Amino acid sequence: MDATTLFAATAMAIAVCMGTLWLLSLALRDASIVDVFWGLGFVVIAAISLAQTPDASPRRCLLVAMVCLWGLRLAGYLLWRNAGRGEDPRYRAMRRHWGARFWWVSLFTIFALQGVLMWIVSLPVQLGLLAPGGPLGALDALGILLFAVGIFFETVGDWQLARFRADPANAGRVMDRGLWRLTRHPNYFGDACVWWGIFAVALSTPYGPWSAVGPALMTFLLLRVSGVAMLERSIAKRRPGYAEYARRTSAFLPWPPRRQG
Repeated sequence: MDATTLFAATAMAIAVCMGTLWLLSLALRDASIVDVFWGLGFVVIAAISLAQTPDASPRRCLLVAMVCLWGLRLAGYLLWRNAGRGEDPRYRAMRRHWGARFWWVSLFTIFALQGVLMWIVSLPVQLGLLAPGGPLGALDALGILLFAVGIFFETVGDWQLARFRADPANAGRVMDRGLWRLTRHPNYFGDACVWWGIFAVALSTPYGPWSAVGPALMTFLLLRVSGVAMLERSIAKRRPGYAEYARRTSAFLPWPPRRQG
């Protein structure tokens, strides 16, 4: 298998998926469905990549398993969290801004854009499957460790936040317990760990080093674009105690809270 064939297959699959999803969003008048598909899209790419490989070596199976576990967990969580809530406020704001043009603007600014980002971030699994490399070793162990830390922070962080929000007594309060005491965004930190872990496994393959752009892009998005930066701008306005929480709590990397002088 060559890279051109693999890249064409995965790009075509994502293009079809995002185009179909866009049409569905028009019928439902809800662009939020793209968020649920974000994790599933990586599962599709991993499955297509594995189908293109001549054999299922241990490292290839490990890479696909890691991506599928992460993607299915994320999709399931978002499906549960968003059920019955209607369209996400971000997309409602875009709908108001673009008016009658939103239907075609959303194709490029939401669905096509996320498809391209998904394809780039997934490069570690795509390039990692091109050639199996040698037997599993230290880099694979490091990757599994990073991945496990990431899944832990994502899963436990989401669970803790869901329990906090489910208690009416916490309405309007800032979540500062559990993992949220160590970092303001445990789920985003976990996301970054997951993809650097997948990259570490891919790094043992001949083409793996070229895939560093994937986790680097994911980390940039989490820190500067759709993750920490975007959420902090909005949450500070909605939570009066958030500024104080931010002063004592690390924004991304887990760290003990700062002492207030």
